[in-house]
Amino acid sequence: MKLRHLALVVAAATGLAMGPAAADQRVSIGTGGTGGLFYVIGAGMADVINRHLEGTTARAEVTGASVENIRRVAADQMTFGFSSSSTLYEASVGDAPFEEALPVAGMAYLYPAVLQIATIEGTGIETMQDLAGKRINLGPPGSNAAVLAQRLLQAYGVFDPANAQFLSYAEGTGAIINGNLDATVVLAGAPTAALIDLGAQRDMKLISVDADMVADLLEEFPFYQVYDIPAETYSGQSEAVTVINDPATLFVKADADEELVYSLTKALFDNLDELAEIHPQAGAIALETATNTPIDLHPGAQRYFDEVGQ
Repeated sequence: MKLRHLALVVAAATGLAMGPAAADQRVSIGTGGTGGLFYVIGAGMADVINRHLEGTTARAEVTGASVENIRRVAADQMTFGFSSSSTLYEASVGDAPFEEALPVAGMAYLYPAVLQIATIEGTGIETMQDLAGKRINLGPPGSNAAVLAQRLLQAYGVFDPANAQFLSYAEGTGAIINGNLDATVVLAGAPTAALIDLGAQRDMKLISVDADMVADLLEEFPFYQVYDIPAETYSGQSEAVTVINDPATLFVKADADEELVYSLTKALFDNLDELAEIHPQAGAIALETATNTPIDLHPGAQRYFDEVGQ
């Protein structure tokens, strides 16, 4: 009996000792609202991680997107998150809306999120200069779209607060159709649903920017990039359209465990074919562009990309 009792005690103690080690490592991913691309792709990434990283349980968290994700990752409330490149850079240096620099590091460039300025036939708008005096929706108040749109209009000298409105993307396209606006912006991957819908109801036109006209803008805000939306991305779009790109980026806390970040990066980028099945925009995620983050990569992510020759 004594031997049996001792064996039970040893077994129980061993089980207690092994319990925490055997438990799954939990990974939370900061995304955005359930209707947005951050959440759709983030949920897919969680599935990929769960399939390919043994002992890990990943879950996409519904959030208010970039700013909330950064604050929560920096506070150790989430493992990694999605952000626009501009917001991530601003967090790293303590620019508004952040009161101080936050300890964040890049994990990977994901895909282009481009500022698309759309109008329809009959507004008289053909170029950026034609937006002077026109009624334009800059996107939801306080959004990255609104910030970038205002900066771009100012670069062209055509920003007029009296003619600016701050509506959701769906409200903006609806207002154009109803004749209450002349142009609207959407900051998203192209094609995007709001503009597909607009193009289905009206003859839509996207407005190009001139690289020379935005050179000072890109120098002042180096996280932005010039990007060409290929011809035929939208119905009736016969030529490429030059726009400003504020790329979607993955990030982690600067002092996150190197092995964990390496393993997460490897699980995602070793399985890009599976990510591409989540959404067409996820198909733009590529090793060739992954290191183009607006802030330094985390050592764990850098190690992975060094190993694969990026």
